[in-house]
Amino acid sequence: MKLGINGMGRIGKLSLWTHVARKRFSGIVVNLGREVGQSLQDLAETVEKDSTYGRLTNYLHGVRGQRVIENLDETTGSMTIDGIPVRFLRSGRNPKEIAWRENDVQLVVDCTGVFIDPTRSFDVPEGALRGHLEAGARKVILSAPFKIKSQGLSMPEDAVTTVMGINDEAYDPARHALISAASCTTTCLAFMMKPILDHFGVDRILSASMVTVHASTGSQTVLDAVPLAGAKDLRKSRSIMNNIILTTTGAAKALRLVLPEMGDVGFMAESVRVPTTTGSLTILTLNLQSESRDRPINRTDINGIYQEASQGAYRNYLAYSEMQNVSSDMIGFPKAATVIEGQETHTRTAFIRLNLDRVPGLAPEILEMLATLPRHTLEAPVTQVVVYGWYDNELGSYANMLGDLTEHVSGQMI
Repeated sequence: MKLGINGMGRIGKLSLWTHVARKRFSGIVVNLGREVGQSLQDLAETVEKDSTYGRLTNYLHGVRGQRVIENLDETTGSMTIDGIPVRFLRSGRNPKEIAWRENDVQLVVDCTGVFIDPTRSFDVPEGALRGHLEAGARKVILSAPFKIKSQGLSMPEDAVTTVMGINDEAYDPARHALISAASCTTTCLAFMMKPILDHFGVDRILSASMVTVHASTGSQTVLDAVPLAGAKDLRKSRSIMNNIILTTTGAAKALRLVLPEMGDVGFMAESVRVPTTTGSLTILTLNLQSESRDRPINRTDINGIYQEASQGAYRNYLAYSEMQNVSSDMIGFPKAATVIEGQETHTRTAFIRLNLDRVPGLAPEILEMLATLPRHTLEAPVTQVVVYGWYDNELGSYANMLGDLTEHVSGQMI
């Protein structure tokens, strides 16, 4: 089977690296939609070098590796990368116009970040994700969360959001043609929440919130720029090299797609962009109902949950560390969706006093019972938990997870 990749931004390029290394596909077709540089050699150099991860040959074969790109053919736009035939398409930016059918590509990973609405028809003038299906693909994986732009429309029956190791069983090959791999932050967060849900159950989670301290992305500007017409967030036009920038994240909404039980938990998600190239951090705060006054939930309990999960059901994607890490330690960290920073886990238990007279909507029989009590106050132990989770938002975490999902989908195509 051949693999198609649409777009060669950060995730598109690193997906190419990933699949060249894995050698699961007999060939790879990358759609660029335009010419690059002055020749195919310029494109080869772009593929070969990376400012964050170094050279492709070192990624594949270590410091003794030799150049792995050869057999450049300017006419066909093809080259061989570490033995894998790779062809670059340099015309057609609209998905429906990409030559997938002509190149025998049935599985496409769209890494442009542009075509994210699964409800849009293939023939809209600006292009749509479904255009890949019209162009010959049978399955399309999106390297971003779905975002439905028209209010009132629901998720189509043939679309699903999947994080490997969390809800990959939700993908039905007989039904789903569009598959979202969520986001790097949602992926990290899912592996921080799932062990907690498994251990305590959703009923004991009173509230939850997260902040991602996120590396810069290609959508940000190097220097201050004039905002586009209609722009609502002026901070997105400020230099990422010089600033900590407050922004938004859809991680809370996307998390409910892969962990539906989170719909019963009050959850907030915020994002802060910082001037690093990769290596991000999720800070998760939970309020849990303790069931013992004498021995409330403590950091040893929480770390034990993550240690057990990292050695058991989630060992392929969750790592637990007692080291004192910094963000650069995560660059290229192999196949870890999340690295829990165990030294920084914190807990604090307090006794929350709730005046039941002020609780709205109580049933009449409960109000009648309260009238017989000397005090209408409920006291309960609540433990606040803070957990830190690292992730390489590009290659180590997300591109590897996306690669696993791509192989999972391809393995069920007949």
